[in-house]
Amino acid sequence: MIRNRAHAYALAALAIIAGTVHAQERAQKHANEYPTKPVRFVVPSSPGGGADVLARSLSPKLADALRKPLVVENRSGAGGIIGYEIVANAPPDGYTILIVAGGYTLNPSLYAKLPYDTLKDFERVSLIACAPNLLVVHSSVPVSSVQELIAFAKAKPKYLNYASSGVGTTSYLSAEIFKSMTGVDMVHVPYKGAGDSTAAAIAGQVHLIFSTPNALVPQAKAGRVRALGVTSARRLPVIPDVPTIAETGLTGYEVNNCYGVLVPAKTPGNIVAKLNSEIVRVVRVPEMRAHLENLGFEVLGTTPEQFTAFARTDMTKWAKDLKAAGINPQ
Repeated sequence: MIRNRAHAYALAALAIIAGTVHAQERAQKHANEYPTKPVRFVVPSSPGGGADVLARSLSPKLADALRKPLVVENRSGAGGIIGYEIVANAPPDGYTILIVAGGYTLNPSLYAKLPYDTLKDFERVSLIACAPNLLVVHSSVPVSSVQELIAFAKAKPKYLNYASSGVGTTSYLSAEIFKSMTGVDMVHVPYKGAGDSTAAAIAGQVHLIFSTPNALVPQAKAGRVRALGVTSARRLPVIPDVPTIAETGLTGYEVNNCYGVLVPAKTPGNIVAKLNSEIVRVVRVPEMRAHLENLGFEVLGTTPEQFTAFARTDMTKWAKDLKAAGINPQ
């Protein structure tokens, strides 16, 4: 009786092992054939922002490389959190990918609780590019430099309002750190994404904005807005006459917006590797690099490991920056 029972247990164990091996073989076969259908490319902000521009610039070339369509899907709101959560909960099969901006590493320091784990719920594929924010005022605002803006804002507390892509974005934090370092008091007007907030600034619905250069530089050159400074440590080659904000007297001021591609945690390693290889190759094509640089992006293209190391470092940096600015988790 005992022998029969042991034999039955052994057979059951062998069946489980065989089933597990078979499932692993199916998963490996699926990964080797990837992709066999269109890939969803989630952008966690509205059309027109830096993440959206990057996704729509890269998707045709990436689709050619993968030989399947990439469908760009804007899922804006809550500083990118809505889009991040969608992808964190998606099947880990490589058919849902996500482009993220600075809010990815910023949100853990800004929100006491997130509906996903920043590191554990995603596999990092590659950093694509970085870009600073550009500080512009609407042409109706009577200032032509950062120092004039500070003086004007101090003379009229809470008179000026600024647009952002939402709490939890570098657009928002660029302004909040600026406020903290200068002592000015401005009213925050959040939008669902960079496209919406930039349009509001260009239309004069708000007085000023810190946002990505891709949409603002042409408007500044056309005279619709006035560019006062860039948030990076170096001037932007596409608008070299505009100083860095640090140059204007705010020593140490620096905010950069870095963009990368994520997939859900537990996505097979060879799918991550294939996406990484094709993304890095596409962003380094000379025509693509020139196109992105003309929009104000510094083109990167990294390994998954480099992206993970950057994410950890940037999360630590934001935690220190927010604490210094007196901004507590919500």
